[in-house]
Amino acid sequence: MRNMHTRTMKYLCMFLTAVCIVSLIGCREKAIEEGEYNNITYEVTASEDVGTVRPNDPVVLEPVAGGEVTYGNETVELDATNVSEGYIIITYSGENEKVKMQLTGPDNVTYTYNILEKTAVIPITSGSGKYSATIYENISGSQYSTLFSTDMDLTVTNELGPYLYPNQYVNFNKDSAIVPKAKELAEGCKTDLEVVTSVYSFIVSNVTYDKDKLEAAEKTYLPDPDEVLATKRGFCFDYAALMVSMLRSQRIPARMEIGYAGDVYHAWLSVYIDDQGWVSGMIQFNGTDWTLMDPTFAANMSNSKLKSFIGEGSNYVTKYVY
Repeated sequence: MRNMHTRTMKYLCMFLTAVCIVSLIGCREKAIEEGEYNNITYEVTASEDVGTVRPNDPVVLEPVAGGEVTYGNETVELDATNVSEGYIIITYSGENEKVKMQLTGPDNVTYTYNILEKTAVIPITSGSGKYSATIYENISGSQYSTLFSTDMDLTVTNELGPYLYPNQYVNFNKDSAIVPKAKELAEGCKTDLEVVTSVYSFIVSNVTYDKDKLEAAEKTYLPDPDEVLATKRGFCFDYAALMVSMLRSQRIPARMEIGYAGDVYHAWLSVYIDDQGWVSGMIQFNGTDWTLMDPTFAANMSNSKLKSFIGEGSNYVTKYVY
């Protein structure tokens, strides 16, 4: 079973000495765009109107288990009532302390989730189509038995939903400390680009890479953005979760991407830009031009080597999206 477990993360993070994520990405270009997610309507002001301040009121979407479309048995339930928004909710009522779920979508990529709480929100990032889900309970050691298995035909109508709602990997809510902090960082910004830049600058300037935390982390480790914000320490997974959470709370679709940068297992993020779609890879905007840059590797190699490695982003291969 594959997962973003600590053993794999150690191979990556032992190599890293500073920042483990970033994408500095662009602004929305339409004069006024209305969006509605979970019955919340908002406006995004124009990037070309340099005199207009972008609203910075948080929009924190709340996943809901509606109980209308469910799969399961007496011990576990998968609620797909609101799958159109890009998520399902798993509820486990058993006593086993080590429960896993494998989810395979129409792209044939299998995601493995450790179900650490009684309820977990699982993003549906492979789009509409047929999914197979299997839930396992631990027998002993690394041995698991099947608790429940099912096939589901899922339709995601809100394609940006998975990247605006919180989930198990990007875990926050309306009461999270990261929400007012993101609002503070977005204050006075005229565009989404300025918000991304502000959040990015805060994180890379204030969060310290913590090798000891990595070494102490369990295989089932999941980041807590509020904890990272409070301690201002973490490793790559933490950097990614904190930045994505902050951006989503400011209604900026952002996705955590896990994969390879060269031979190194790595975490980064991408942001959705109107009229351009997803801008992925390590990208920095200097106020005039877009240039490719990876601050993680920038701390370990010369600028010329860095540019040669990054090129047009072909060295970055995404395996999983959350």
